[in-house]
Formats: sequence, structure tokens, C-alpha cells
Amino acid sequence: MVPKLPRSAESPQDGATQSPRGITPLGQLPDRGRVTCQGHIDSVTFVPADRTAEFSAIVSEDDAARPAAPGQGRPPRLRVVWLGRRRVPGIEAGAEIRVEGMLARGKDMPTIFNPRYEILSRQENE
Repeated sequence: MVPKLPRSAESPQDGATQSPRGITPLGQLPDRGRVTCQGHIDSVTFVPADRTAEFSAIVSEDDAARPAAPGQGRPPRLRVVWLGRRRVPGIEAGAEIRVEGMLARGKDMPTIFNPRYEILSRQENE
């Protein structure tokens, strides 16, 4: 039998804070570890057929959750990548999603590979 760790030992590392629902804001992601994030998809990337199958999306927080401080530049973003997939149904620009997975720090932005995801809403086609 493995003893359960106290709640303080289970808290996120590196000063990251979570909302009451366990969602970590994109601007407060730790360097690595399991996280749950929520936001809308800014863009998706398809790779050519002659390359290894990979489908990725860039997620950013909603406008209301973005910091309003001037001079901060681009809002925090997260890359999610599905390896071995050319398309993921429902994952398209404008959709709001919640993702969970192991966070890795890439050279340009934090990345989650093969995340568990939930589509919260999608934009209607005009």
C-alpha cells in the first residue's frame, strides 16, 4: 500500500496556480508536468502527405482572461500536437477546447503531445 501524499505535496510546481476547476492559466504554466488548460484554437497546421503524420493547433486564452498590462506583447499560447494523425475531428480554428496532458517546453512555446481533449464549443459556419 502506497501512502497518499498530503495535499500540499500534490500542488503544482514552479509557482503555477490552478483555478478551482483545476485549469492552469496559459500564462502560469510550469516548465513540465501534467496540466489541464482551456482556451480557443487560433490556428491549425496540416503537414504535407510526404511527411510523417502530425496535426497541431495553437491554443490561446479567451480575451477576457488575457492580461491587460500594456507592453506584454503576444498573449500566452500553447501548442498541442497529435502525432500519427493528419486530422482530428472537431479541432478547427475558433473552437474552444480543454486539453490535458504532459507539458514539454519547446524552443518557442510550451507543447502538449497527444493530449486528452474536450471540445467545449465551436463557431458556426457563416
